[in-house]
Amino acid sequence: MPLFEMTSDQLVPVPSTTFAAEQVLERADLQRLLRARLDMIVDDVLVVSEEFGAFADARRRVDLLGVDRAGHLVVIELKRTTDGGHLELQALRYAAMVSVMTFEDLVEHYELYLAKVEPDAVEDARTRLAEFLEDAGGEETVLSREVRVVLVASGFDREITTTVLWLNDVYGLDIRCVRLTPYKIDDRLLLDAQQVIPLPEASGLTVQLRRRQTQVRAVSTDTRDWTPYEIITPAGRTEPLRKRRAVLALVTALHQAGVSGADLATVIPKSRFLPVDGTLSGEDLDAAFVAAYPGSYKRVGRWFTEAPLHDGDRTWVLSKMWGTNTGPVLDRLLGLAPGDGYAYRALTDD
Repeated sequence: MPLFEMTSDQLVPVPSTTFAAEQVLERADLQRLLRARLDMIVDDVLVVSEEFGAFADARRRVDLLGVDRAGHLVVIELKRTTDGGHLELQALRYAAMVSVMTFEDLVEHYELYLAKVEPDAVEDARTRLAEFLEDAGGEETVLSREVRVVLVASGFDREITTTVLWLNDVYGLDIRCVRLTPYKIDDRLLLDAQQVIPLPEASGLTVQLRRRQTQVRAVSTDTRDWTPYEIITPAGRTEPLRKRRAVLALVTALHQAGVSGADLATVIPKSRFLPVDGTLSGEDLDAAFVAAYPGSYKRVGRWFTEAPLHDGDRTWVLSKMWGTNTGPVLDRLLGLAPGDGYAYRALTDD
């Protein structure tokens, strides 16, 4: 589809050009710029590695490796050519190779990536990943073996488009083709990004069907603990809550019933319940928390700073990161209950 410049008198066609003609390099220019604006080609994906080559054959390297919030790795392959070369076959090999990665592997490679692009943030690699993957389980995330693929090129020949459509339709793969077209206006170089597979109009339905298939397959293989909990207090019962929300609900109820933050801290692991001086909330609390607990604690997104407990001249904050110790902590918290009517129930399928 041609691009036009609208003037007061007419529509003037804007001439397209090629990356080669404009001396735009594949890695040094395109890849570097797209890495910083990945939302141009795919939404809600965190880049975790560039020129990823942790394979037995070190000559094979993924241009950009990312992860989405559902725990799917995303292989992004880039070509500046107008036919795409053998982009799809190359990307499929890479997808198979990275499909065995674990969360710990991802942390390791993300640290190496940050060391190159953001050295001061290397120590936060694990925390950043855990926050980004919060909906998939945080540090307990089990990366899906279903790897997404994004192919980016100036054009795709019929062989590539036919192959991608077949793989997506018959085998349920998630392969996206994005065409980049450069345009030249005077001395300015413009870039148009268009998703050609799947068609944007069909993307919503395609994603919905694929998500349903994925959820069905995941039921028998997911080892994470997704048990919801119902918290019972004299005020009534909560709706089914995830682990972090269940602990917060019981801690809040006990505190409102008169149990002090110091007493609550005796039954909650120290790394999951921390105080700061002063009666604080909002940005003031965030700033004080970061100052009091640098290092691994300075990512306030891992803490319920939006639901602090004020206790005299101190403010207590509960962690959002909970694992297999949820049940024992809830049991110990019930031991602090000031009377009857406090309990919890794990809502299993039995």
